[in-house]
Amino acid sequence: MYKVLITDPLSDLGIEKLLQATDVHVIRQTNLTPEQLLIEIEDADALLVRSQTKVTADVIAKGKKLKVIGRAGVGVDNIDVLAATKHGVIVLNAPDGNTISTAEHTFAMMISLARNIPQAYRSTIQGEWKRKKFVGIELNKKTLSIIGLGRIGAELAKKAKAFRMQVVAFDPYLTEERAEKLGVQKATLHEAIAQGDFISVHTPLTKQTRHLISDHEFSMMKDGARILNCARGGIIDEDALYKALLSGKVAGAALDVFEVEPPVQPALFDLEQVIVTPHLGASTVEAQENVAIDVSEEVLKVLREEAFKNAVNLPSIPADLQQKIAPYQKLVEKLGEFVAQISKGALKKITVTYAGDVANMEVAPLTRTMLKGVLSHHLSGVNYINAPEIAKQRGIQIVEQKSTHNHGFTQLISVHVETEQYSYSAGGTLLHGFGARITKVNGYSVDLSPTGHLLFIEHQDQPGVIGKVGTLLGVYEVNIATMQVGRETIGGQAIMLLHIDKAIDQTIQEELQKVDSIQKVTILEL
Repeated sequence: MYKVLITDPLSDLGIEKLLQATDVHVIRQTNLTPEQLLIEIEDADALLVRSQTKVTADVIAKGKKLKVIGRAGVGVDNIDVLAATKHGVIVLNAPDGNTISTAEHTFAMMISLARNIPQAYRSTIQGEWKRKKFVGIELNKKTLSIIGLGRIGAELAKKAKAFRMQVVAFDPYLTEERAEKLGVQKATLHEAIAQGDFISVHTPLTKQTRHLISDHEFSMMKDGARILNCARGGIIDEDALYKALLSGKVAGAALDVFEVEPPVQPALFDLEQVIVTPHLGASTVEAQENVAIDVSEEVLKVLREEAFKNAVNLPSIPADLQQKIAPYQKLVEKLGEFVAQISKGALKKITVTYAGDVANMEVAPLTRTMLKGVLSHHLSGVNYINAPEIAKQRGIQIVEQKSTHNHGFTQLISVHVETEQYSYSAGGTLLHGFGARITKVNGYSVDLSPTGHLLFIEHQDQPGVIGKVGTLLGVYEVNIATMQVGRETIGGQAIMLLHIDKAIDQTIQEELQKVDSIQKVTILEL
């Protein structure tokens, strides 16, 4: 009999499967003190929480029988995930349960924005009757640009099409096939921004997406465009949005999330054309029940040793296997990160090939690690467990193969990525005394440590190109630590890989791309 401890309020419907299970004993103890929780957790096999209970390292250490922690929601900030991983405890969340509620909230905000409903409400209850002041616009035949076409973005697209809107979408993993299936027009980020009458962001907040919409992007928008954010605060630069609203470039904004929550004296609130809600995207009765149902089902699967998904940490791996694969984990993750950053276009297929000594091992955990490295470049919340499921949702084919051809290395791991138009590859090995090394990039032989700030330059092999790159970086006081070069033939296609001592900005990147014979400059962070 498994003991499942629930320490935050969850509805009976949400935990119905746990209550009906004959092999589970459910204990509901809400409002426990930290000291009481330490006592109750000692013989628990599973712990279910929302955001109230703080699952600290001490709590996890006390749970001698603890196998799984379930969070009825998306965020796991109240759980010490690192401590759970160290103790072999799986942490689950429920990322799908709020899809409908957030999409519906976004659509409600869009209609309110189009018809000035909150503003008209305030005016009317104050005794005014200003019909002309609140003339709105129709959604019919307008273009909705969706930035990020994951679960919520795709659901929003369906609702917009029902209102006869034209839907344009940008997502780094959106293929033509999926776009056609959803009935949306695939676009680049800048195309989507330029075409939208309404622009709604639905990306995770990552280093790459912070201030994804800023001054430059606002300048590209249609005059009178309207923008929405019911995803994560920080994707839209609030200062840039304020300026765009004041200038009239943007006609209105609807915000459910903010860079700081709750906002502290936000200037945006002083603007009548801005409507706001206090992070209500997932706040429906159904969503709260759905996340409880989802996480309860997954907890049952873990306890019964069945296949599960939505784990946010590394599962327990047998000690002997972990010892064997540990030296390769950094290599495969860095290979994934590297090839993701040099690739262009929506991913369709990823092939990882193991050769030499490593081919004789159980490599499934390494493939998950590689996949995490690839997907984390564009998506947040990707981990060693959910990476395969995320790839499946995005329609990305994963191929794992072993080869006898190790090209002279004791072990060799290669990652090959195919997008709709191009293919990219990187291979690497472990060198005694040097650790992980990248030895092949798009077929060129190199010897590169996959760490730090890098520049990847594609160019024609011409005299003086390398010198011009070095001189230009010198002008900007950027020191070159190491340089790797490779070419197909004299005067043919060539590459440069430079380790530099500090990160560079877009200005330097653009100056490098102006150098004769240079075709593309990519900034890499590993």
